[in-house]
Amino acid sequence: MTEDGYRRLRRFAQEAGLDEGEALSFLFENFDSVIDEDTFGHRLRIFNSDLEARKK
Repeated sequence: MTEDGYRRLRRFAQEAGLDEGEALSFLFENFDSVIDEDTFGHRLRIFNSDLEARKK
């Protein structure tokens, strides 16, 4: 998990009153209703193109 992703997960979990595992479970169990289908593909392509640079 990227540092940015983990910080965002921790913030979401705290705001929702959940621990990180519960927050991830919520997100994946409700994935289709949580994502914005219009921007998901574009954001995923951007993430994938930046992924190798983030690993360094």
